[in-house]
Amino acid sequence: MTTEGRLPLDDHAAGDSTHSAFESVYIHVPFCRHRCGYCDFTLVTGRDDLIPRYMTAIESEMRPWATSLPIKTLFFGGGTPTHLPAAVLHQFLTMVTRIFPLGPDAEFSVEANPLDLTAERVDVLARAGCNRLSLGVQSFNDHHLALLERDHRGAEIGLVVERVKRSIPNISLDLIFGVPGQSLEEWERDLRAAIACDPTHISTYGLTFEEGTAFNTRKLRGGLAPIDEGLEREMYALAMRLLTTNGYRHYELSNFARPGFECRHNLAYWNGSSYAAFGPGAASFLDGTRRTNTRSVLGYLAKIESGEPVIAEEETLEKAHAMREAIYVGLRRLDGITFAEFSQRFGIDLKACAKEPLDKLTGQGLLDVDEKGIRLSREGIFLANRVMAEFL
Repeated sequence: MTTEGRLPLDDHAAGDSTHSAFESVYIHVPFCRHRCGYCDFTLVTGRDDLIPRYMTAIESEMRPWATSLPIKTLFFGGGTPTHLPAAVLHQFLTMVTRIFPLGPDAEFSVEANPLDLTAERVDVLARAGCNRLSLGVQSFNDHHLALLERDHRGAEIGLVVERVKRSIPNISLDLIFGVPGQSLEEWERDLRAAIACDPTHISTYGLTFEEGTAFNTRKLRGGLAPIDEGLEREMYALAMRLLTTNGYRHYELSNFARPGFECRHNLAYWNGSSYAAFGPGAASFLDGTRRTNTRSVLGYLAKIESGEPVIAEEETLEKAHAMREAIYVGLRRLDGITFAEFSQRFGIDLKACAKEPLDKLTGQGLLDVDEKGIRLSREGIFLANRVMAEFL
């Protein structure tokens, strides 16, 4: 293939690029109190009556994958895992960690809604071994929180963080920028408020209007307007400047961490490692094959209960596809991709197999290339999607 935007690779050229074992596990919890207007994740609201069926179903899905080998990263996402009642949350975390025992230095992350973090739930999380919490803060501005349909207020966040830190000091805060009507000054106040909480990790995401979401419907009807692209770029640049000058390392496009507190689970994704995932909509990558479960929560439960497979999509990556994807995902890391790691994984010289897009993007100032590897340039960070499209 020599078409512009694709790597000139032979689909049949070479060896195995995957691992048969997995050391990372993702668990999807599809329950929420309310679906926020920007959210397109797999979840249900107002259906807590399904929780007992879900607990039984996901245990049935996980059991065949039980392992005695220690897991290095475990991540509960959603939905909202902390929406589960404390007693149910305790039962669930205990069940999962018995099926997938954690290694002594494992990273055990749980996504959480700030107002769910009562003293009882925090105690349940800590006792289960959770050592990292990711809080869906999104903003400290009450007006923007209301627009984003969040159920907490800005003044509550610091109190929640202090309460959690007593038991689980490794805390990540999620923030959203590009909220309709948001000014650069308001975004700066959000960033400074997050820094003042002194979390170990901060994620910043530009608001997107995903197809099928309430926000996208409102946009199409003229009820919501995305902010100007130039202002959104300024907001991203401000986040990079403020967070890095305050001791956070920009290690992935959307993620900043105190040194040593990078999210190891997400790094497993970006490094191309194998991982297992369970629950509706969950996607695994095992033995070179990506499998995605049915997104319908009711459909997932019905299939499990009737003994049917829950996998909705399955794709085994040809080597050329795997190589393109490794570049696409690897460039999300600010350290980029080393020639040595690419050669070790695929047995092919990256500079030779991707010469055309590398030359093009380097010439445009969007990629930096040296003797060790490739990475996005400063300008390339702002145009990351355009850069990555050249390798697909």
